[in-house]
Amino acid sequence: MKTKKVYIALLSLILCAGSISCEDFLDRMPESSIAPETYFTDATHLQAYADKYYAGILPSHDGYYGMFDNDKGTDNQIGTSASSCYTKNQWLVPNSDDNWKFETIYRLNFFFANVLPKFGDATGADLTGVNNTITGDLATIKHYIGEMYFLRACEYFNRYRKFGDFPIITEPLADDATILVEASKRQPRTEVARFILSDLNKAIDLLGAKTMGTTRIGKDVALLLKSRVALYEGTWLKYFKGTAFVPNGEGWPGKSKDYNSAYQFQSGSIENEINFFLDEAMKASKEVAEKYKNKLTVNTGKLQQSATDDTNPYYDMFATPDLSGVSEVLLWRQYAQGLSTNNVGIAANWGNYLTGLTSAYVNNFLMADGIPVYKHGSYVDGDGYYKGDKTLTDVRTNRDSRLSLFLKDKGQVNIIYADMAGIDVQFNEPAPNILNTSDSQRGYATGYSLRKGGAFRQSECNLDNGFLAAISYRATEALLNYMEASYERNGKLDANATEYWKLIRRRAHVNDDLQKTFNATDMAEEAKNDWGAYSGGQILSDKILYNIRRERRCEFLAEGLRYMDLCRWRSMDQLMSNPFIPEGIHFWNTPMQQWYDASVVVSDGSSKANMSPQANSEYYRPYQKQANQICYDGFTWNMAHYLNPIMIKQFLLTAPDGRSKDQSPIYQNPYWPLEAGISAEK
Repeated sequence: MKTKKVYIALLSLILCAGSISCEDFLDRMPESSIAPETYFTDATHLQAYADKYYAGILPSHDGYYGMFDNDKGTDNQIGTSASSCYTKNQWLVPNSDDNWKFETIYRLNFFFANVLPKFGDATGADLTGVNNTITGDLATIKHYIGEMYFLRACEYFNRYRKFGDFPIITEPLADDATILVEASKRQPRTEVARFILSDLNKAIDLLGAKTMGTTRIGKDVALLLKSRVALYEGTWLKYFKGTAFVPNGEGWPGKSKDYNSAYQFQSGSIENEINFFLDEAMKASKEVAEKYKNKLTVNTGKLQQSATDDTNPYYDMFATPDLSGVSEVLLWRQYAQGLSTNNVGIAANWGNYLTGLTSAYVNNFLMADGIPVYKHGSYVDGDGYYKGDKTLTDVRTNRDSRLSLFLKDKGQVNIIYADMAGIDVQFNEPAPNILNTSDSQRGYATGYSLRKGGAFRQSECNLDNGFLAAISYRATEALLNYMEASYERNGKLDANATEYWKLIRRRAHVNDDLQKTFNATDMAEEAKNDWGAYSGGQILSDKILYNIRRERRCEFLAEGLRYMDLCRWRSMDQLMSNPFIPEGIHFWNTPMQQWYDASVVVSDGSSKANMSPQANSEYYRPYQKQANQICYDGFTWNMAHYLNPIMIKQFLLTAPDGRSKDQSPIYQNPYWPLEAGISAEK
């Protein structure tokens, strides 16, 4: 039993929840209480096993505002407390961290180890199923195996985005210390990305055998994720080329270990590697884009405000319990009242549970004529077409409909269908409650809050019992992925990219004259509001590339892709020398100031202050209300923060003597020290 205890300690490859020990798990049958030799023998067993990992791996409505607050802690959205990654000394190397756990990877590999031999090839090289012994329809069996390849790819993509270089483990390992220490060796990020693509290629092949409902993983979802992964690695390599964050770059820590010291890119060079991933992104995204480009959900451009108004399918796509009839949605999670629930409806009805848009994000949306706001005056005052930002109504007028639809405005109707009595809801939107951010339910973080996920039915605003569907993946991303990948690869807009872009703009009710936008773009102005205007600390000079990034930012309003994009574009370097101060609504000297009783507004910087001082800015600054707030002077950055630190416990457990961290086969990520409780070196 000693070796099993070593196994657990070294890598945490098998961790069990609750009171069940890992040692017990090793000796236990699967949760079904059926031994592997008799389990995994029927298609229904495969489905049941896959079902267990949907909620934990796939995007869904977890947390107070579901996926709609996953951009919190970027230039798009903030909460009432600043993220530790935007400070010089708050993000510390952990002694232990759940991010390095291999529990889910182990259990996914357990599936393949027990299923693939029954399917006909234990190696996974032959996925035809010609020698299959599992009972059930062959196409169905292939589909569920494909789902598991997709889920493993997702899990690895999540780890790779956090850590970069990462161990590649494809089987449940023997409980032997030597084997486990060897398995802990980190593989260069390019190899991890290629491994993820390999799993997705298998998933694509297998999932193509059968068409399922969109609550289950399908071929198109796998193609979309493939394009996302490939675009991520291709752009990461491009913008971090030559640095410690890519294999063989200056200071790359992998070089310090014998097993990676002679690493060479499979394609021969980093330039070839960049092109390989961008080509893969183009190919996969185009296949999805061509299939769905004419099936995008219709946007009327108008917000429904009464039962007699026409509905807006685009708005409703984010606020409905059932997405089975929405072609654009490739994969969604279904919730059920009293069974599996979320709080999205009530979060949208109230203040988004203290998540708010920044003024920088609001400013970044184009006018409906395709022109940036600053070309119609200043951000404060406009020329009549742009009304300025002194009221929420003014901000929303004549704008990109993605902003005007989802940005809440005082007086709007929130509930049209009062189908449940006794639920505490805001039937009409009040003035945003920015003075009482201790009220987690009704407080507003910035004054700019979202209606996204705001169903018009009172029944969906039932606290802790909402059942709005969550969109895990939608096809519009494929159009945007192709636009970016093809432009990064070839330096021009091809016919497909142009077509896709115009389709997205028309749906958003924004003028589709792209050249008009390019000509009007002033990068110095854009840099004031958009971290994506930078790469490597330098403002982009390419206005087309910038506007591709802008389109992505506006389309994925509060959909959780922003931090991912900023990292791969290397878009936070400038914060090291030019801190970013997040702002909300234009409060001082505007009609919005009059919404609040002057006698309760405290802006003296004390512990009782509930508003930032006018002397600092006329705009509400949530982190400058009180003088001792973290990030009072703005968001800063360390290069190390592009990747997570690896916990120190892992180095000790894999060191030969259990003490010499530098002798571990693992290496720390760039600029993170080998000592717990210490902040980044650079």
